[in-house]
Amino acid sequence: MEALLHALIDRAEAEAETVMPGFTHLQAAQPVTFGHHLMAYAEMFFRDRSRLRDARRRLNECPLGAAALAGTSFPIDRDATAKDLGFDRPMRNSIDAVSDRDFALDYLSAAAIAAVHLSRLAEELVLWSTPQFGFVKMAEAFTSGSSIMPQKRNPDAAELVRGKAGRVFGHLQALLATLKGLPLAYSKDMQEDKEGVFDAADTLDLCLAAAAEMVRGMGVNPVRMRAAAGVGFTTATDLADWLVRVKGIPFREAHGVAGRAVKAAEARGCGLENLSLGELQAVDPRIDAGAFEVLGVDASVRSRTSEGGTAPERVRVAALAARDRLAGGAA
Repeated sequence: MEALLHALIDRAEAEAETVMPGFTHLQAAQPVTFGHHLMAYAEMFFRDRSRLRDARRRLNECPLGAAALAGTSFPIDRDATAKDLGFDRPMRNSIDAVSDRDFALDYLSAAAIAAVHLSRLAEELVLWSTPQFGFVKMAEAFTSGSSIMPQKRNPDAAELVRGKAGRVFGHLQALLATLKGLPLAYSKDMQEDKEGVFDAADTLDLCLAAAAEMVRGMGVNPVRMRAAAGVGFTTATDLADWLVRVKGIPFREAHGVAGRAVKAAEARGCGLENLSLGELQAVDPRIDAGAFEVLGVDASVRSRTSEGGTAPERVRVAALAARDRLAGGAA
């Protein structure tokens, strides 16, 4: 997971100024930087790392000495055996020690959430590498040719990462279903805990390694990304914000003005930035030449300087902070 975090942070720094479309509902929404987009995944995997650490803190208790379910009459020192075996402490209740599998559920839950994040990243790599998007080119080692169409390079590794998420989810659901109807204490059903946990761990490990190398090895097409960033009138919100900030117009009203400007651009078949000042003033006479300073995608991303925003300077600050979190071991 740390290898993947390093890969994401490295690429985010390198692409801090690469403009791309940001999406909501998979529709072009506002321009963002590719570095900012990658740092969103870094935040997800930081939380995954934190969840795994939390799980370990809870699960690292020693059941030795619980015996069948009631403890033992032999004069043992459970604290000593727990310490010798590398546990933080002995489990506090002998029945709980033999009959519960929270340690496995905690791990599988954290693994399943991490698999969700891996799958979403993989899905975007699949989309971005299509000719229709053309944002990235996957390294050849993580693609394969078609059995019938010689021109194709299929993003097989990303598809497998996406597909294997369901396998991890299944192991969590299987263990939940196994445990849900069991009385205390031990039942033989519980032997079903092992195969799923071991396979989930192996699967997650493989997918994390593959994702890290895919992120490191992908080629980026900044020209294609930047061109796509302006499609769909993605700076309309910038115009509305400008009307609020500079002209003091309430946002509800500014939203309507920007919407009418979009309709004017649609009618002309051009972008907002290609409308003349006269055409913009025909929409609302309060618009002046200063509006053109916010209608380009580069100006849009540079303006988003709030903490956690997409401006290149903010991406660099976030990447540096993320490196410090990794080096210091913080979540």
